[in-house]
Amino acid sequence: MGVSDGDSVTVLDAKKTQHKIRLAGIDAPERAQAYGQKAKEALSDLVFGKSVEVAWSKQDRYGRIVGVVTLAGVDINLEQVKRGMAWHYKQYQNEQSPEDREAYAQSESQARDKRIGLWRDPAPMEPYVFRQKK
Repeated sequence: MGVSDGDSVTVLDAKKTQHKIRLAGIDAPERAQAYGQKAKEALSDLVFGKSVEVAWSKQDRYGRIVGVVTLAGVDINLEQVKRGMAWHYKQYQNEQSPEDREAYAQSESQARDKRIGLWRDPAPMEPYVFRQKK
């Protein structure tokens, strides 16, 4: 398994075919952004070299699978939010189940309140804003 950044991984299936996965429901800092490298390292610590499952129903405009990565029943996408390594990607929250939408929103709020991870920054910039400025 390869980790590109805080919200993208490459997995191998049983036939050793590579699949690029964009973690659904979250948006992590870009590599050139504050906390970008930390978000990548956090995701790598969670999944690198491990066997994961991916539940998905769509591909993005770049051909990546957009899905929820789980490891031993743990939602890795949600873990990134809980650890303050990603935002809940509200622009796509309507694609989430009501339960996931609530869990991701609450986890972001808790990480923000506790000033965990990127929430230590006095003025964290959402990745989609950062991308628009480039």
